[in-house]
Formats: sequence, C-alpha cells, structure tokens
Amino acid sequence: MFKRRLKLARKVRTSNFGKKLRSFLIGKRQRFVASVIFLSTALFISEYFLGRSGMFLVFGLAILTDFLLYLSVKGDLKDNFSPQVFILPFLYSLAIGLFYLLVPARLLTRITITSLYALGLYSLYLSENIFIVSSMRTIALLSSARTVTFTISLLSYFFLSNVIFSLHLNVFLTLFFIFCFTFPMILQALWIYTLEKSIKTNFNWALFLTISIFELSILLWFWPSTPTLIALFLTGVFYSIVGLSQVWLEKRLFKGVIWEYILVSLIVFSVLFFYTSWS
Repeated sequence: MFKRRLKLARKVRTSNFGKKLRSFLIGKRQRFVASVIFLSTALFISEYFLGRSGMFLVFGLAILTDFLLYLSVKGDLKDNFSPQVFILPFLYSLAIGLFYLLVPARLLTRITITSLYALGLYSLYLSENIFIVSSMRTIALLSSARTVTFTISLLSYFFLSNVIFSLHLNVFLTLFFIFCFTFPMILQALWIYTLEKSIKTNFNWALFLTISIFELSILLWFWPSTPTLIALFLTGVFYSIVGLSQVWLEKRLFKGVIWEYILVSLIVFSVLFFYTSWS
C-alpha cells in the first residue's frame, strides 16, 4: 500500500514537473526568443555571405517573420484575429534587410545592425502580443507597447524611404513603392489606438493620410537632395501627421501638442532645405 502511494506521488511530481518544463520550453516568450535568434541569424547569413543576391531572400525572411509570429500567438488569435498584427513585423524585417544593401560591408557594422534588428524584433513581438491581449482585456503595458511600436514604425519608414530613393527609379515606380508601404504602416499605426478587428474601421483615414504623403513624395522626387535627407524629411512628416492622429484618438489633441508636431515638421524641412545642394 505504501509503495503504491509512493509510486503515485512520484508520478504526480513527474507529471507536474513535465508540465512546468514543457510550459517553460514552449512558452510564448521562449517562442519569441527562438524566432528572433533564427531570423537574425538568417538575416546575417543572407546579407553577409550572399551580398546583393541575398536581397531576394529578404522578402522570404519578412514573410517568415509573420509566420513565426503567427505560430507563437495563434492560441490568442483563434477568437480574436486581427490582420493588422502582421503588418509591422513584415515591414520591419523588409526594411532592415533592404537597408543592409546601403551599409558598408564590414563585419562589425553587420553585427551591430543584426543585433539592433534582433532587439527591435523581440520588442515588436512582445508589443504585438500585448495588442492582441489588450483587445480582449485591459492591461497596463499597452501605453509602452504603443511607444515601442511607433518608434519601430519610424525606423522602418526611414529605412524603406531611404532605400526607395537610393534606387533612383522613375517617378511612377517610386510613388508606387512609397504608397505600398506607407498605407499599411499608417493603417497599423492607427489600429494600435483603436484595436478594432476590421481593417475597414480606419481604412478611409489611413488612405487620406497616405495620399497626403504620396503627393508630397511627388515633389520630393524632383528635389535635388540626397536620399537620406529626403527619407529623413518624409519620416518627419510621417511622424507628425500620424502622431497627431494618434493623440486625437487618445482625445488629448491640445494646442501645445499640435505645436510640438509642427515644430518637428519645421525642423526636418529646415534640414532638408539648408543641406540641399542647389548648384
């Protein structure tokens, strides 16, 4: 009788330990870490060893970024699916991967960018997870997640704009690509403040803001400046109009806040104007 109880107790302990170990090994954070390590390694290998030919793998890597995110959070997405969750992770990986082409082919530089990519991607994964959970219940980390996500959006927007203008494509292709990443990025930036499942909720608003940047991009294509300065100015405009939209959604669109965003726009325009070679 005593032996049976002892065996039963051991089974229970083993079972509990197994569940805890399994929960630790396949927990959400552990899946995020494993995904980030895999994607960062793949990015470094594709860019450092394959060079410019690795550009084609960047698009596959961006798709894989979303796929791994889906595998990590699919349990929470079953009854609460929001396609906006997958916009920024895709564009972030795409932006970093393409920006690699503009960076000097030095080992230290590549390691630094890969490390920053890994840190940003892990923060982004955690933020997207917070948004998914927040759409079901209120949690305290929502404000921090919004800040992190918007920062990564600005970084991604600058990198993508820089790459597009560095390619020196014709005006139609340039505007097409600008529209392709501006619209979903604005849509995602508005979604993190509404957390509505349907894309239609902020579609018209995002389209209007995108058209504003689209029209400005027409002028910038003819502007005699460097791609980096143009991308910096365009990112500043993106920051201003999207930031104003976000504070409006938060119902704190005060005069001081408006002037803050206007000041940012004036600063980036001044940098663009005074550092442009007019000769």
